[in-house]
Amino acid sequence: MLKIAVLAFVLIYLAPIAVSAALYLSQTRGDWRSADRSSTGLLPPAAANPDAVVRIFSARTVSWRGIIATHSWIVVKDAGARAYQRFDYTAWGQPIWIDRFVPDGRWFGSAPQAVFAADGAAADAMIPRIREAILTYRYARAGDYTVWPGPNSNTFVAAVMSAVPEMQASLPATAIGKDFPYDGRWVGLTPSRTGIRINLGGYLGLTVGWVEGLEVNLLGAVAGLDLRRPALKLPAIGRLGF
Repeated sequence: MLKIAVLAFVLIYLAPIAVSAALYLSQTRGDWRSADRSSTGLLPPAAANPDAVVRIFSARTVSWRGIIATHSWIVVKDAGARAYQRFDYTAWGQPIWIDRFVPDGRWFGSAPQAVFAADGAAADAMIPRIREAILTYRYARAGDYTVWPGPNSNTFVAAVMSAVPEMQASLPATAIGKDFPYDGRWVGLTPSRTGIRINLGGYLGLTVGWVEGLEVNLLGAVAGLDLRRPALKLPAIGRLGF
């Protein structure tokens, strides 16, 4: 049994990290400070779209940390507004930044993926609660940000998603920090309210939910299964499936 457990740990946790590290080393990268942060074209010009918009994006984080982790952020636009608002939670100064970066921009060279999207009336109904969750976020003071195990950018976005459970979405397995107990509870419902999450301060945890699937958190690294849309969830790699 011990040999099986060790083999499972190597295959499920260590091997994906090794693969991601090899992919990272195979790519030519310049200085992160001068990396591309321009628009990826995932959002249309705000002035040309009268509808309300909600987006959650996630992209590989800066430098070598991108081997294992992604950074998540929130973008909203009120109906009729001529500009998007982007919310990031970072380690620099006051943790919650508004409009410091391009709404759909590359994160220091890494192109984002859309984790969640809503438009029109559905987005319009969500935006007030998104703003309220951001305004009342409990880790909003300078010095609150902690890279690992949290609260970090993914903890912030997960807390907002929990305030708007009808999003029915889950951050990727690479969003280290998403399982940090942002509400102070080690046992509770998942952000989608479709399951239960048990978490020991972000270091160890188990999540079982229809939207989130089955996830095992080991020192922040998440592995598991997506039950709703069949797929594997692997540390450093993310989602493998449909």
